[in-house]
Amino acid sequence: MSAVSPIETQNVPAAIGWAREGRQPAIAIVGAGMSGIAAVVKLRRAGYTDLTVYEKADRVGGTWRENRYPGLSCDIPSYWYSFTFAPNPDWSHRFSYGPEIQAYMESTAERFGVDEVIRFDTPVTELTYEAPRWRLKTAGGEERMFDVVISATGVLHHPVLPKIEGLERFAGPAFHSARWDDSVELAGKRVGVIGTGSTSCQIVGAIAEQVEHLSVFQRTPHWMVPMPQKAYARWWKGLLRLFPFLHFLLFNFYYRLMERGFGKLVIGDRKAQARLDGFCRKYIDSAIEDPELRAKVTPDYQAACKRLILCSTYYPALNRDNVSLITDGIERIDGTGVVTVDGEHHDLDVLVFATGFDAAAFVLPTRVTGEDGRDLEQLWDGAPRAHRSVALPGFPNFWMLEGPTGPVGNLSLITVSELEVGYVIKCLDEMRKRGADAMAPSQEAFEAYNTAIAAALPQTVWVTGGCDSWYLDKSGLPNLYPFHTRRFRHEMLNPDFSEYRHIKQADAATG
Repeated sequence: MSAVSPIETQNVPAAIGWAREGRQPAIAIVGAGMSGIAAVVKLRRAGYTDLTVYEKADRVGGTWRENRYPGLSCDIPSYWYSFTFAPNPDWSHRFSYGPEIQAYMESTAERFGVDEVIRFDTPVTELTYEAPRWRLKTAGGEERMFDVVISATGVLHHPVLPKIEGLERFAGPAFHSARWDDSVELAGKRVGVIGTGSTSCQIVGAIAEQVEHLSVFQRTPHWMVPMPQKAYARWWKGLLRLFPFLHFLLFNFYYRLMERGFGKLVIGDRKAQARLDGFCRKYIDSAIEDPELRAKVTPDYQAACKRLILCSTYYPALNRDNVSLITDGIERIDGTGVVTVDGEHHDLDVLVFATGFDAAAFVLPTRVTGEDGRDLEQLWDGAPRAHRSVALPGFPNFWMLEGPTGPVGNLSLITVSELEVGYVIKCLDEMRKRGADAMAPSQEAFEAYNTAIAAALPQTVWVTGGCDSWYLDKSGLPNLYPFHTRRFRHEMLNPDFSEYRHIKQADAATG
C-alpha cells in the first residue's frame, strides 16, 4: 500500500466542507436507473442519508425504461443480473426479458424507499464546482448546493441516428429502437431494420413472422452464440423463496462462470478465443441453410472483438422467405424506402433504426464545470477517460458510476455499479476520517492509471481482433477496462487513497 497522502490546504476563501462541519453530506445522484437505485440503497446502509436523486424521466429503470422493443432481453443470467441486496426468486427465465427487468427495477425502488428521494421529470442541465460544494441546476430553473455529486447516468442512453441522406424524407413511421413507437402496427407491413447488432437481432427474431416482408440492412456481421434460454418452474421459484441462500450460490456461480470465460477472452487468451471462434462458426453452419447467406453473416474478425451476441432467433428468422439480408451499402432514403448503392429500391412501410448509442457521452450533455473553470466536455473531447472509472482530477467530490474505462463488456453492470458505489463510500468515509473538505484524484495518478490502460489495450481482443466497434472512441482505442475483472474487483474493494488530493479549504465563514 502506498504512503498516505497528506491533506492539501488551498488558500481560497470558501465554505468548509461537510466532514469538518460534522454533518451529513448533501449528496445529489443524477439518474434513477440501476446505478442510481444501487447508490441510494448502499449509501443509506453506510449511514449517508441526505440524498436527492434527479431523474429526467417519469419512472425509474434507465435503459430498461427507455427500451421497449419486441424481443428485448438481457444477455446476462438473471440471478447475476440482480442487486445483491434484492435477490429475486421469481425470475421467470434464465435470461430475463425487458418488461420483467423493468418491473424488478420499479419494485426494488419501491421496496427500499428509493422513490421517496427521486425528483422525477427533472433533468440536470448544469453542475458547477464552487469549492468545496457543487451548484446543481435543473431544466426547470431550480438551483441547489450539494457537497457531493454522483453521476449515475449510465453508458448507453443517447440514441444515435445514422447519417444517411434523406433520412427525414421517409413518409412512414421511422424511429430508433430505444424510442419504440407502440402505436405502429407491424403486422402485414414491409419493415426495414438498419443495423445488425444485439438490438437488431432481437427485433428481427421477434417480428419476422408477423410482417409481410422484413429487410435487414447490414453494414458489418456480428459473431453470435445461441442463447441457452430456460423457463423456471413454479416449484423452483418456491425452493428459492424457501432457501434464500440458493440465490447467493447462483449469483456467484454465474459471476465466476462469466468472469472466467469472458475474463480470459478479452485479455488475449488465444486458446479461449480459438474455442469461441470455432463455436460461433459451428453455430452459423448449423443454423443457416443457404451458403450465400452463410457467407454474408460470417464476420472477418475475431469473436468478442465486438460485443458477443447471445440470440437464438436471428438466424432462423434470416432463413425465412419473407426476410432479406441486404449487405449493399445504403445510398439514401426517400419517401417510400431505402436505396442501396447497387441502385435497388427497397420499398418500406416502417423504418427502424437499431443503430446504437453515443458511447462517449456518459453524463453529457449536462454541462459540468470543475476547478478553474474546467469544462468536462472540452476536457474529454470525444475520448472520455476517468481515474479507475469513477473520478476525475480537477472535479473534486464528483463521482461517476459506470464511467469511462469501466468493465462493460459482457458483464453484469449491476455488479459493476455496486462495486463502484462501494468504492465511493470508502472514499466518503476517508473524507470524514481526515476532515477533508473535498477529494479528487491527482493529475499524476490519473495519468499513470490511463497510461497503464492505454498500454494494455493493444493486447486485448478489442484491438487485436480486427474490428471497428462502438467501444472505440475518438482516440482510436476502446473505452474499456483491459485487465481481468478480478483486478477491477480488487481495485474497487481496496481504494488507494494516496492517489487522491485530500483538500481542506482555508478557514472561512460558512456560506
